[in-house]
Amino acid sequence: MAPIEGLTEEQIRVIEKSRRRVVDSIGNNMDLYGVTTSIGHLYGMMYFHGGPVTLDEMGEEMGLSKTSISTGMRTLVDLKMISKIWGKGSRKDLYEVEEDWHQNFVDYFSIKWRKSLEMNMTALNKSLKELRALRDENPDNEQLTAQIELDMAKMTHAQQYYKWLDRFIDALESGDIFDWVPREDS
Repeated sequence: MAPIEGLTEEQIRVIEKSRRRVVDSIGNNMDLYGVTTSIGHLYGMMYFHGGPVTLDEMGEEMGLSKTSISTGMRTLVDLKMISKIWGKGSRKDLYEVEEDWHQNFVDYFSIKWRKSLEMNMTALNKSLKELRALRDENPDNEQLTAQIELDMAKMTHAQQYYKWLDRFIDALESGDIFDWVPREDS
């Protein structure tokens, strides 16, 4: 975390305690983003660091191996929660936190939900096509037709949800969501 100079030991203790509490909270809630507590702690520590960091610096600060820190950094880069940046005169990779938590949320959930949506819509479309073909091959089988119609109705209902989710993701990605639920900028 960012060094604190010019303060009393008591002031530093209170600040560090409050930072640790927030870092712990971030770490404990990062499962929302599909990452481990330790990666959440890494993000939290970087958040309070006060500038770009190297793998070595974070490994030393957290008491973890360079391999563990590297894996955590790669995960956070993939989630767009941190960025690898260039540092003049530095031969080591530098990383800095993306501090816009609204954008972190948008990026993460848009990516995950879009992937899920596409996979589920593909499965629904394929299944509906197969059921229509089965129904058309057996037009006189009322029991089969009734079962197919029930299943197709459920699948069509699911498609309606995924079409709504697609529009919601579009609203996230375009930023329109913030017209409906504005950011609270201080």
